[in-house]
Amino acid sequence: MALFHQNCCLICHDVIMPSISWQAIFSIDKEHHICPVCEGSLEQILGDQCRICSRPFSQVNDQFRNGDVCHDCFRWEEDPKWQGSLEKNHSFFLYNDFLKEVIAMFKFRGDYALAKIFSELFKRKIGELSPDLLVPIPLSDERQYERGFNQATALITGAGFSPTSMLSRLHSEKQSKKSRSERIHLPQVFQVLPDVHATGKKVVLIDDIYTTGSTLRHAAKLLKEAGAVSIQSLTLARS
Repeated sequence: MALFHQNCCLICHDVIMPSISWQAIFSIDKEHHICPVCEGSLEQILGDQCRICSRPFSQVNDQFRNGDVCHDCFRWEEDPKWQGSLEKNHSFFLYNDFLKEVIAMFKFRGDYALAKIFSELFKRKIGELSPDLLVPIPLSDERQYERGFNQATALITGAGFSPTSMLSRLHSEKQSKKSRSERIHLPQVFQVLPDVHATGKKVVLIDDIYTTGSTLRHAAKLLKEAGAVSIQSLTLARS
């Protein structure tokens, strides 16, 4: 019988070596799903950032900053149609080349287990935000069939919470193939499901990546119109 249980990194599949200590010997260490090398390749979003979208200001030229918001969010908030629809987006990591590959494995190659890597982060943050409802951004029926699961739903359930389906998608075109301008000027891409009860609720939308904020704002706008009092979003990555 092995003294230590050996976990393997869900990304690179290398064995994660346990820490050799009295604590490790006499107690069961929390299960780890990512090795130190892969963990070190994730770039946390830290420091001065946009009050609304979490974009790090270290990545933004001063001319594209308006006080405590980035120029993109400033433009969204200038438009009466979208003003205040999304209160705040919280993102954990920058969408670097490493995370891009991890999300591709998760999303497009059906590696559902990768949600475990981020479960503690999501669990902690959702606890801080204390929403009434966790709403995954829905996929089109076509995308759901192709992938076999919704990555946003997987992130919610992986953290030990229950998702609430409140929206369905009207358009099936891949957002990743569209330019920023095309995303921003899309007609409404969602509809509210029948018998949705959002009145007075604090909602947190869940998605994998925040890019232009268009998808999340389309969802937030509809739920605000359905009576939600507060809508924030939580995403794995900020592009």
